[in-house]
Amino acid sequence: MSEFGKLLVLFGVILVAAGLVLILLGRTNLPIGRLPGDFLYRGKNTTVYFPLVTSLLLSVVLSLVLYLISRFRR
Repeated sequence: MSEFGKLLVLFGVILVAAGLVLILLGRTNLPIGRLPGDFLYRGKNTTVYFPLVTSLLLSVVLSLVLYLISRFRR
């Protein structure tokens, strides 16, 4: 049971770190989430937002970071 507790604490730390990063990114003027190619549809009673380019950009950045981390761990 203590391993599960440690795992929950780890997930909590990761969530707090991700929240802090999002808060800091929100204070900058980076257009994350408003890039050209992000689709926004506003209908009469609904809004649909699909951040296609933002998702692709974050995927590439995270892939590079994880690749570099795995390279240095060898």
